[in-house]
Amino acid sequence: MSGDVHARRIRFSYPQGSLDRHYVQGDLVMSHAVSVLSALFPSGEDYFVRSVRNFTDQVTDPVLRDQVKGFVGQEVTHGREHRELNQRLDEMGFPTHAIARNSKGWLLRYERWFPPIFRLAHTAALEHFTAVVAETLLTKPEAQALLGDNEVRNILLWHALEESEHRAVAFDVFRTVGGTERMRRQGFRAASFGLILATVVGTTLSMFLTDRSAWNPVRLVRSLLRLRHNPFLQRDVVTRLRDYRRDGFHPDDHPNDELVARWREQLFGEDGSLADHLH
Repeated sequence: MSGDVHARRIRFSYPQGSLDRHYVQGDLVMSHAVSVLSALFPSGEDYFVRSVRNFTDQVTDPVLRDQVKGFVGQEVTHGREHRELNQRLDEMGFPTHAIARNSKGWLLRYERWFPPIFRLAHTAALEHFTAVVAETLLTKPEAQALLGDNEVRNILLWHALEESEHRAVAFDVFRTVGGTERMRRQGFRAASFGLILATVVGTTLSMFLTDRSAWNPVRLVRSLLRLRHNPFLQRDVVTRLRDYRRDGFHPDDHPNDELVARWREQLFGEDGSLADHLH
């Protein structure tokens, strides 16, 4: 079971002119991809919270109950801060508001179409995706280097730390309320299809509908070729994601206590790089 999970009172700011148009190392595709993911986060976080809250009255273990409270607080804060970032990205020309509206609509449809236990399985699987991506960012210097030195880097490192802290909460609630292995895998298939489709389609439309640079074939091809070396698309990341399909899988099969402790200190310790963002 996960360790300590609590929400931090934190704020980020994005002064005008503080971000370049292609703020992910000047890269066309990755700048649009990160913007799309940021646009998906607020409605996704709200969906996760609703999915878990449906079952809080069935959670009797006091440790897990406290973790659920921390999970909800963290996810609500993630949604708030990404809405602020999305506002800034929209002003820069990224279609974050349109993507966010579309994402919210689809997730509300899921809530009409699928029963609560399946939505919880879906949420647990999506949390696995976010945790693997988060821990890739926290463990690979080349992943951190993609983000340069700006407030987007700061928000994503903070978000990655908290995703790593609460990665097993939805999963543990799913198990506690009697979720089956078969449904867990079904949730993973749905999460994989939906997230990959939303990211690829969203990034493609964002580039070609809003960015002249995407119509420059040399720049586009160079950016696409860089994906071969992207740290988030390497074989070890794919293997880790697929491990969710294994019989008896649990997120804590991949210990992250040392990683979480190190980044808590690095970001929020006495001399932490984000200590001044806390309120």
